[in-house]
Amino acid sequence: MVTTIQEERLRWVLPIIEKQVRLCDVAKVFPYGQRTLERWVTLYRQHGATGLVPKSTRPKTHPQETPMHTKEQVIALRKATKLCALKLAWRLAKEGVCLHERTVGKILKVEGLVRRYRTKRIKYKYLKAERQPGELVEIDVKHVPGAVAGLKYYQYTAIDCASRWRYLAIYEHESTWHAIRFLQEVRRHFPHPHPGREDR
Repeated sequence: MVTTIQEERLRWVLPIIEKQVRLCDVAKVFPYGQRTLERWVTLYRQHGATGLVPKSTRPKTHPQETPMHTKEQVIALRKATKLCALKLAWRLAKEGVCLHERTVGKILKVEGLVRRYRTKRIKYKYLKAERQPGELVEIDVKHVPGAVAGLKYYQYTAIDCASRWRYLAIYEHESTWHAIRFLQEVRRHFPHPHPGREDR
């Protein structure tokens, strides 16, 4: 299995160079087009395997790039005055050099002349709300695996989130009536008093 782009290109080019297959036949299954395949073959014939190493497509120059002498002027003025990008742009405008403040800021950032401000990290302290017994009780229904005497059973479980008190009951059916019945049993057997509970 190939691990680099160069190896992937060699996998397509070498059979053509060694005349095992024809280029037109490979181009039918080549995913990037025949012109790309022809360019790879030409690069291999001119430079060998090193010619298939991918090169950066980033442009070397830019037609609107700031001249080097202007950059040096911005850097020298920054080191001498310690002014911000906006004030440097004003100072340069007085000297006849028109540069946008954002362009000045980019030049300073590339040269590492940007001020680093200290930011205060805010630490949040989370307080865990303490629950009272009986405030939140979780109820779950689980099917008991396997059959007992040919019958299916269902386990109703109630857990108090504060005290971790637990109550279990087994019923032959899973229905609303059994859920209400189980809740009544839980309220009857719950050991902790709760202001909002009404015992019946």
